[in-house]
Formats: sequence, structure tokens, C-alpha cells
Amino acid sequence: MDRRLFNLTPLLALFSLAVGTQAQALTLDDLSNADASKGMKAALEKAALSAVGLLGAKDGFLGNDRVRIPLPGYLNDAAQLLRTFGQGDRVDELLTAMNRAAEAAVPQSKALLLNAVNTMSVSDAKAILSGGNTGVTDYFASKTRPALATQFLPVVTQATAKVGLADKYNQVAGKASELGLVKKEDANIQQYVTAKTLDGLFFMISEEEKKIRQNPLGYGSAILSKVFGALK
Repeated sequence: MDRRLFNLTPLLALFSLAVGTQAQALTLDDLSNADASKGMKAALEKAALSAVGLLGAKDGFLGNDRVRIPLPGYLNDAAQLLRTFGQGDRVDELLTAMNRAAEAAVPQSKALLLNAVNTMSVSDAKAILSGGNTGVTDYFASKTRPALATQFLPVVTQATAKVGLADKYNQVAGKASELGLVKKEDANIQQYVTAKTLDGLFFMISEEEKKIRQNPLGYGSAILSKVFGALK
């Protein structure tokens, strides 16, 4: 055997061992509290800002089939009948106003969402990380939904007040609710749109969360790759 090759053998063995050790994937238990917290804050912020940016723009709701706000139940069916009697423009006016109200309300959520990110505890971070594909979304909903509803309602009320059909909606929906044709919580257009706005916001956050979990490398963030890579 060539003496030089023989002398290199121990070094090659050590190199292979080192490479093999680095290649081993991290597990959730290997993450420090600091990394878990930093990674989850980065994920929460990206998911929140992306959702707000998409939904808070013109046609963020109206132009998105997944979150566009329709008339509820029976009234949606009634709207189809109104169209046959030439009242389609008035129905479209109300639907547009409802979705524009949602688009106007969503940007108001940024401060509350970012506050939820900044006040997240280490235990919150670990729970979110191991909470499945909706851990981030569930955290935001539990920390911000009631406060966001309070914040959204005045914006929605102001936007829908511009449409004369809003008051008529409430009158018709109120009677339909008494007959069991419309859910009680959907009988007021302002409250209905507010609830649907929140549903749309958390849905889009969940969509962004799925992308982060499935492909953290795609976000060009070392901490996201490290933290979510530990779940693979």
C-alpha cells in the first residue's frame, strides 16, 4: 500500500464522520428555546404580513374565490331570484360593498397580529411548532380574534352604510332568522361581514403557514429552515 495513502486513511475517516454528523437532521428536541422562539416569530410575522397584504388590497376579497363574501344561505338564493327580476345591479352593489368593507378592515389587523408575535412565549413557540399545519393560525385566532372583531366592526359598519340595501338586508335577514332561514349571527350585515372578514384573514394565514412548513428553504431564511427542518 502507498505510504501516503495509508497516512491519509485516518484523516479521511475522520472527515467522513464529521460530514455524516452534520448531515444528520435536527429533531425538535435538538432546538434551543431561543431558536424555537426566533423561528416561530419569523414564521408568524411572514404569515401575518402576507395575509394582510393580499387581503387588504383592492379585490383582495372580491377577486378571490376562496374568501369572497357571499350573501348568507337563504338570502343568497333570494339574490338569484332578484336577478331574474332585473335587480342584479342592486345585489352586486351590496356584494361589492360587503367585500370592499372586508378589504378596508383587514389592514387594521396588522398592529394586533404583530403584537401577538412579539409577546409570544417560549412555551407558545414550542406548542405552535408541534401543533400541526395550523399551529400558527390557531395561535393568532386564540390571541387576536375577539379584539380584531371589535376593531373591524366600525370599519365594516361605515363601509356598508354607504349602500342603501344594508338596512333592508338587516330587516329581511332579521325576519328570515326568526323563521330559521338564516343563522341568527348572520342576520346583521355588519356582524356577518366582520365574521367573514376574520374567517378570510385566518384562512389566508393558514395558507401561508402551510407553504412555510412545506418549503421553509423557499423563504431564504436560515432560522425558518432550521426550525421547520427539525419537523421533517
